[in-house]
Amino acid sequence: MLENEVPQEDNRTLDGHRKAVYARGSDGRVRIVQSTGWEVEEIVTRQAVDDLNRLAEEARQRVQAGQTSPLEYHMHHRRMDVALLSQLTGIWQWRIRRHFRPDVFSRLSPALLARYAEVMGIGLEELKKVD
Repeated sequence: MLENEVPQEDNRTLDGHRKAVYARGSDGRVRIVQSTGWEVEEIVTRQAVDDLNRLAEEARQRVQAGQTSPLEYHMHHRRMDVALLSQLTGIWQWRIRRHFRPDVFSRLSPALLARYAEVMGIGLEELKKVD
């Protein structure tokens, strides 16, 4: 993409901020150019956020029904999936999925709960419940 072709369509998901994109200048060199985004990017971002919100709401309903632990809700609510949560906590994915079981979650050590809470940026008490 050329420098003068970088879209400036005021993507609302950027909330007025700009982002850096690479573009080729008139001299043929690649440089960083600021962009306010473009419509296609906004549509895709909104679809992804809507999907994550839907997953969080479904998880919240399952927590209230006693079918899953609050961990699954908070994971989706913080825009994470099992793979990302695994990378951030250093806990195997299969163990995280096991911690979604309410009976297993209720027996987790305070240290393990603290790892989850720290990665999600919430307190221990908040991790143990849903709003």
